[in-house]
Amino acid sequence: MLIVGGVIVLITIYLLIKQYETRMVLFCSGFVMAIISGDPMAAFKAFSHAMQESRIFEPIIAVMGFAMVLKITGCDMHLVHLLARYLKKVRPLLIPGAVAATFLINISVVSASGCSAAVGAILIPLLMASGVHPAVAGAAVFAGTFGAMFNPGFAPNIVVADVSNSTPMAVIANHTWPLLAVGAIGAISLTIVAHLRKEDKGYVPEGGKENGSDEEFQVNLLKAFVPVLPLAILLLGNMKLVSAFKNVAISHAMIVGVFAAFLVTRMNPGTIVREFWHGVGEGFGHIFAIIICALVFVSGLNAIGLIQAAIGMMIANTEIAKLSSAFGPFILAIMCGSGDAAQVAFNKAVTIHAAQFGINGMDMGSMAAIGGALGRTMSPISGAAIICASFAGVNPLELAKRNAPGMLVAVVTLMYLLLYM
Repeated sequence: MLIVGGVIVLITIYLLIKQYETRMVLFCSGFVMAIISGDPMAAFKAFSHAMQESRIFEPIIAVMGFAMVLKITGCDMHLVHLLARYLKKVRPLLIPGAVAATFLINISVVSASGCSAAVGAILIPLLMASGVHPAVAGAAVFAGTFGAMFNPGFAPNIVVADVSNSTPMAVIANHTWPLLAVGAIGAISLTIVAHLRKEDKGYVPEGGKENGSDEEFQVNLLKAFVPVLPLAILLLGNMKLVSAFKNVAISHAMIVGVFAAFLVTRMNPGTIVREFWHGVGEGFGHIFAIIICALVFVSGLNAIGLIQAAIGMMIANTEIAKLSSAFGPFILAIMCGSGDAAQVAFNKAVTIHAAQFGINGMDMGSMAAIGGALGRTMSPISGAAIICASFAGVNPLELAKRNAPGMLVAVVTLMYLLLYM
């Protein structure tokens, strides 16, 4: 059974690398393992159980709905242009500043691909016009696309909170400094790589002058503030600085953000409502559906005995558990271009047993979640890489090569900060 299960897992990884539909691959693999184990109902029960996970479901779809409202109202672009305008004034900080700006915007615009499209359209031409090589310009935006780990409604944070019996805000508080550290490592490393390759200055874009679109864009500060309003409400409430915000749920803060977007833009409310529910559907059909199918996959692993065997091995050797949480999701995310499936499957299958390994469940969960995000941030086949590469006019592999040193150092540093300190 274990050998057969191992073969199915390898086939699953291969199909994910080949970019077959993630949800289909995970669901079918879990179902096949359940059938082989003699308990086909295990997969169906996992599906039904996952569909009832309202604790996970509600904040995820609310965040995705708010992100869609930001896009349709243009509030996200006002924040992007505001940051870009100040970034232009500090030439030595262009590359790390672009990484930091993308990281900050990704907290609100949680989709890596969506954030890359919004930010890349402005910052990549800006960097290139300032003499930065196209591959480095694209890599700078790509390197900042894991800032969503600071959003309490982001799916990986919800999953970590669920498996560690905690709250999303507690999860974020727990990994704030490690996440800031690895973000800084990515930015600094890319700056060093660009300097060593002499790609931080001297590039002359076609036409030889800077794109003037940023100057022509009139930034509205109220619109630029809308993307960060829900996060401000949640932080002020969690830190007990504003008592009225103390009991505001993640989904409720996002809805407040939707109302704020309407008030500052005066867009047709019917359009805003329609786009909000469009985002909700997107969140359910893509993000939450991956979680559902990952849980079906985990049920298959359980039924065939692989999880029990892995847990037994990890209990006997804690170091294996630590290395698995650090490098398992990280490597799989590099290979398949997505950190979501890897971290959900790992956290739902292994992290729930963290106490048996003598490891804090929240630390282990965040390690898997952030590790998966770091791996995706150096994967040439991720959607964000392809989008950034298209803006820069280079091969996505060129972006991955420049981000790889920083992400490798970052994942080792993260493992030390979360699992060994």
